[in-house]
Amino acid sequence: MSMPWRTAMQRALYEPEGFFVSGNGPAAHFRTSVHAAPVFASALLRMIHQLDAVLGFPARFDVVDVGAGRGELLRALSARITVGVPGLRSAETAPSAPVPLAERVRFTAVELAPRPDDLPEEITWTGQIPVKITGLLLATEWLDNVPLDVATYVEDGWRYLDVDPTTGAEAVGDPVSQQDADWLTTWWPRPIGDAPIAPPPEQEPSGYPEPPTAPPTGERAEIGRSRDEAWATAVGHVDRGLALAVDYGHLLADRPFGGTLAGYRGGRQVPPVPDGSCDVTAHVAMDSVAAAGERVARCAYVLETQRAGLRALGVDGGRPPLTLAARDPAGYVRALAEASTAAELTDPAGLGGHLWLWQPVDLPVDRLRAAASAWAAGVHGTMTA
Repeated sequence: MSMPWRTAMQRALYEPEGFFVSGNGPAAHFRTSVHAAPVFASALLRMIHQLDAVLGFPARFDVVDVGAGRGELLRALSARITVGVPGLRSAETAPSAPVPLAERVRFTAVELAPRPDDLPEEITWTGQIPVKITGLLLATEWLDNVPLDVATYVEDGWRYLDVDPTTGAEAVGDPVSQQDADWLTTWWPRPIGDAPIAPPPEQEPSGYPEPPTAPPTGERAEIGRSRDEAWATAVGHVDRGLALAVDYGHLLADRPFGGTLAGYRGGRQVPPVPDGSCDVTAHVAMDSVAAAGERVARCAYVLETQRAGLRALGVDGGRPPLTLAARDPAGYVRALAEASTAAELTDPAGLGGHLWLWQPVDLPVDRLRAAASAWAAGVHGTMTA
């Protein structure tokens, strides 16, 4: 029986036998930036130390990973928290912490799957985002798996697309709700004959280029309102600190009119059949998500590519000097492997094309930019290359 895409995705991904809840987890099916540890984890650890200094070395520093998979990122961070961070010069940004970060940090994985048996005991495992977070909330490739509705434009306007969860066959369903119609009006170029879109009043007009030619009848739209709500809720759980979302995404000027729904299983792309046997994902309307989080945080956000963010944190993918090979052959091999991973993370045609959304909460943006160069070059409401 056909059902809305949002319902089908929810069941396929998050029910007890769903793709993300049962089995070996996402790492068995596709590679993300998280799985490129330790390079990715080391870069984030530099940023964590910088954020800790900006927050004034709180008695408790939270690191919360939403959509934690099987805890891969938090495992890597917790294993490195007591080790010196290459390239970090905390004395230049703030006084030394009175109590080492390793003694104050609390790691929390937010995931619906059962807790892995081998997860280190210092990592808390929960199905709900904790409240009153002071520190860092991470959402690496979480929003693209937040279930969403899909619509198509027909003669009488936007209608939902329903899907048969056993075959993936689609059918035109009911007219979209008023809330979803409002989201489409604001965040997705209207079909031919409608008025042009104006930027939301609370945003900078320069952040919203003129939309391209509107789609003809029969085109699709992936309604990101559920992702906006999920991100706003997550940001609302941060009392003071930073929320960072990393994901595949697009902006208003470049919406994917053909849609981005895709399935992944066993390292291969497969048809997005929501039967629980594969990942079902769609790219994120990151500017819409950013605006939703900003309304909750009441602080300016920064949106940039992963390539820009990681390079500013010292990840550039450059080859180690050949002189190292003669002086330290084993060290050269290790550095070469790290450079290869760094190049993968910053490749603009791959993982480097991900978008990083930095959302401060109760922190002056200028202090954050001074302490962490990853967002120093960013501009509110725009994306840096």
